[in-house]
Amino acid sequence: KGMAGVGIALPQDAMAAATNPAGMALVGSRMDVGLDVFMPARDTTISGNGAGLNGSYDGDGRDKFFVPDFGFNRMVNPNLAIGVSVYGNGGMNTTYEKSPFAAWGVTGTTGVDLTQLFIAPTVAYKITPDHAVGISLNLAHQRFSAYGLQPFAMMSSDPTKLTNKGEDSSSGWGVRIGWTGRMSDMVTLGATYQSKTKMGKFKDYAGLFADGGDFDIPANYGVGIAVKATPKLTIAADVQQIDYSGVPAVGNSMAVLMSGVPLGGANGPGFGWRDMTVFKLGASYAVNDKLTVRGGLSFGRQPIPSSEVTFNMLAPGVIENHLTLGATWQLGDGKELSVAYMHGFEKTVSGGLPPGMPPAGFGGGTADLRMHQNSLGVAFGWRF
Repeated sequence: KGMAGVGIALPQDAMAAATNPAGMALVGSRMDVGLDVFMPARDTTISGNGAGLNGSYDGDGRDKFFVPDFGFNRMVNPNLAIGVSVYGNGGMNTTYEKSPFAAWGVTGTTGVDLTQLFIAPTVAYKITPDHAVGISLNLAHQRFSAYGLQPFAMMSSDPTKLTNKGEDSSSGWGVRIGWTGRMSDMVTLGATYQSKTKMGKFKDYAGLFADGGDFDIPANYGVGIAVKATPKLTIAADVQQIDYSGVPAVGNSMAVLMSGVPLGGANGPGFGWRDMTVFKLGASYAVNDKLTVRGGLSFGRQPIPSSEVTFNMLAPGVIENHLTLGATWQLGDGKELSVAYMHGFEKTVSGGLPPGMPPAGFGGGTADLRMHQNSLGVAFGWRF
């Protein structure tokens, strides 16, 4: 994290399987446990609306999230590693205590809450002294709730399973495979692919998500390079592709409503997110035998088109650029302490609200979606 998430060709701990399972064959026997405090700031401003929605709306009713992680890896022999990585794969939350839909009679809070947990048992093997392959079985569990979405009821295939149903959950699985190869004393390469994770349906929200509550986790894949520029300095970069379009609930446009397909319908409307390419660049410098410092940048075009702001007031994932800093202190006896800080720079996406969307009108105007983020994490590692 201190290197902006770079890791496809640069495994550093027992969380390596979250990025590239082949790396588990290279980190040795160790255990890692960490906790991250994630602090997003998100808000929406509506102007020029003819249906009474104008105003500024703060989505930070809940502004701190605690995200733990755990990794364990054991070298069964010099070439074979077996381990497990447990981590939060993603999520989204908005909590508008002042509802953007109050003019339509919504009282109380409007928002959504999504969390995803991965448990990834992993096997990695060195096929030669310089090349390793690995595979993880991604066992996934996710939870979701939505509230204050009553104005969308007339657009739903099942208004009784659209909003205010409390927390629902689903489970599923997928796989991640990877390769890492040392091409020279200076250069290491890596590649990884994670399949779409097929999840069970959110049955309590069958009138919200496409195909009666389907909400799979999209496939992603990437390549990486790590260069040992000097004995103390390592520079690494990853390129990652995320296929949001492969999940209808995420990738389908709200414009599907115009063709008569309701929320929750077969191949129905979603958030309209585009596929995303993410570029990550990081550096690690060993100051001395006890201290290593890190920094990184991550950037890419955010996934929400300006035409999709209506539904994405609930999920304004608009950030494009991140800066990270980190450090690790060696404590002795194979123990180490790491910290990492991340800042996601503020980004605004503006788009028009439709003057009418059958069977309800939105009154036109413009919605501005904004977000920035900070996080601070600490982790303890133990090599054995």
